[in-house]
Amino acid sequence: MTISLPERLGLAGRELVSIVGAGGKSTILFALGRDLAAVGARVILTTTTRVGADQPGEPICWSTDPTVVADAFTPGLPVFVAVDRGPGKIIGPSPEAVDRLFSDAGAEYVVVEADGAGGMAIKAPADHEPVIPSASTTVIVVASVAAIGHPISEVAHRPERVAGLIGARPDDLLTLEGAACVLLDPAGGLKGIPKRARVVMVTTRATSSEAGLAADLTAILASHPRVDRAITLP
Repeated sequence: MTISLPERLGLAGRELVSIVGAGGKSTILFALGRDLAAVGARVILTTTTRVGADQPGEPICWSTDPTVVADAFTPGLPVFVAVDRGPGKIIGPSPEAVDRLFSDAGAEYVVVEADGAGGMAIKAPADHEPVIPSASTTVIVVASVAAIGHPISEVAHRPERVAGLIGARPDDLLTLEGAACVLLDPAGGLKGIPKRARVVMVTTRATSSEAGLAADLTAILASHPRVDRAITLP
């Protein structure tokens, strides 16, 4: 029996889920939204940063008014909430607006991409990142196992910050232990997470040849006291 993504993440019956990090956030955002909507939940997808203009395949609501958003729900589909467009991008609402939607729009789930990573495999956030709504009940921290064994400068978003967290140089290879340290650092993967939120670490792009490496990283992450769950995804 296949375990669904919401089950693997351990989601409860009503959640505001924020996704941060690098290496698969948008994939998780849309997959999770569609899985939840497919079983009858009312689901809002959004971002507190930006997503590619071609990424949302579901109905888009160009308002953060909870009443307008509630009227936009379509059975079996999430609704994507946005506020503006930029060059090639869709711009999402503020974290405060996302909190209001969770409170007042009648959705069982709000899932928000709350970080940017420029398509890289791992990151350490800048001072203004991540942009996590304060009402978040679960925060998913994402990194790709493909980052390990490569120069930090080639695989990391903000490589100087990643290197600085582990006492390395940007041209050094990222080790398994280094990746775990970045993800578990209060200035790295754990930055800005509300105290009451669950933390789920997700290691992505785990091919069959990298299964052992992914399992080792997941085991390290799962052992941290702030982490409630750690899983791997292809």
